[in-house]
Amino acid sequence: MHEANRLKRLPLYLFTILDELKEKAKAQGVEVIDLGMGSPDLPPAKHIVDELCEQTRHVINHRYSRPTGDVEKAFKKAIADWYKTKFNVDLDPRTEVLPLIGSKEGIANFCLTFLNNDDIAIVPSPGYPVHFNGPIMAGGILYSMPISKENGYKPDLKSLGREITRMAKILFLSYPHNPTTAVADLAYLESVVDWAKDKDIIIAYDNAYSDFVFEGPPAPSILQVKGAKDKCVEFHTLSKSYNMAGWRIGTVVGNSNIIRSLEKTKSYIDFGLFRPIQYAAIKALTGPQDCVKELVATYKKRRDVFVDGLNKAGWEIDKPQGTFYVWAHIPPKYSALTSMEFSALLVEEAGVVSSPGTGFGEFGEGFVRFALVEPEDKLKIAVDRIKKLLEKKD
Repeated sequence: MHEANRLKRLPLYLFTILDELKEKAKAQGVEVIDLGMGSPDLPPAKHIVDELCEQTRHVINHRYSRPTGDVEKAFKKAIADWYKTKFNVDLDPRTEVLPLIGSKEGIANFCLTFLNNDDIAIVPSPGYPVHFNGPIMAGGILYSMPISKENGYKPDLKSLGREITRMAKILFLSYPHNPTTAVADLAYLESVVDWAKDKDIIIAYDNAYSDFVFEGPPAPSILQVKGAKDKCVEFHTLSKSYNMAGWRIGTVVGNSNIIRSLEKTKSYIDFGLFRPIQYAAIKALTGPQDCVKELVATYKKRRDVFVDGLNKAGWEIDKPQGTFYVWAHIPPKYSALTSMEFSALLVEEAGVVSSPGTGFGEFGEGFVRFALVEPEDKLKIAVDRIKKLLEKKD
């Protein structure tokens, strides 16, 4: 029994390898500090959890979710209202909003909806894995565009030749950016929309970390750009801002024709979201937002503890502008190692889990990513362990 050829095109899922290394270290008695996956360690706000608990008591809420149901329509309206409040973007909840079982699911099905085997998806590298795995799984052609510190971690779209843009159907962008932590302002997004206006390319903008900007102006939505709805959709999630990662709930908004096609695909694949989770998501979006501000402040403190600590230890790392990650070039002492080898060394020698840069695409080699999903005291211990590794005699 043979897997489909498209599965053979996928890179190794490096988190599986890291889990094996982590379990091996635990078996040897090491207290592992896991900064690998971006899985928030803090709980959702009480009013969100309370709403979930209350709604699970109603028998009707355990039936299939239907697009025309009361809570389903109310959730779409809550998303549209949230976009109006946060970004001053007007959305028709009936045609320009589609709830998702997490943005990762939505992006994968989006690729399945639009990519034929001769269509190109332009994907900045390094980037969030589903941005490049999604096109491969859909059978499309992946075109990786290198981004680096020198270009502000933004792709040089004007350098793309006509042979690429003619075959391209999707451009993925995401700021604040996972894994590099770069941010983008509205002027940059305006330049992207302007570049695309004479091309048959859908811009898929992943705005999962819009709340996580530590200095400077808030992160914009690409839908704030005039004319963006002509060919743009924006993905968002409640995983990060509201600590609802395991709940699997997100949204895509924007161009109504794109939304309708994605909704058609999803209608063949899933039965929607658990209704009590939708009720809780409404509470999250329409309730007090102090919990989000407090969360961002917590991550900023963690960022400062971790990055300042590593810099003092001799590992020069730029402070993240956004997200809750740290993107770090492999220290000179270990520059001969691949990112996977260095990540393995961190687990084996320091008991600290990171994500190898190659897990984020071919141009992530030479880097590792840390997720700040442990409290400050654990981060200080991680810094001390890494410092000892850096000082270790060969």
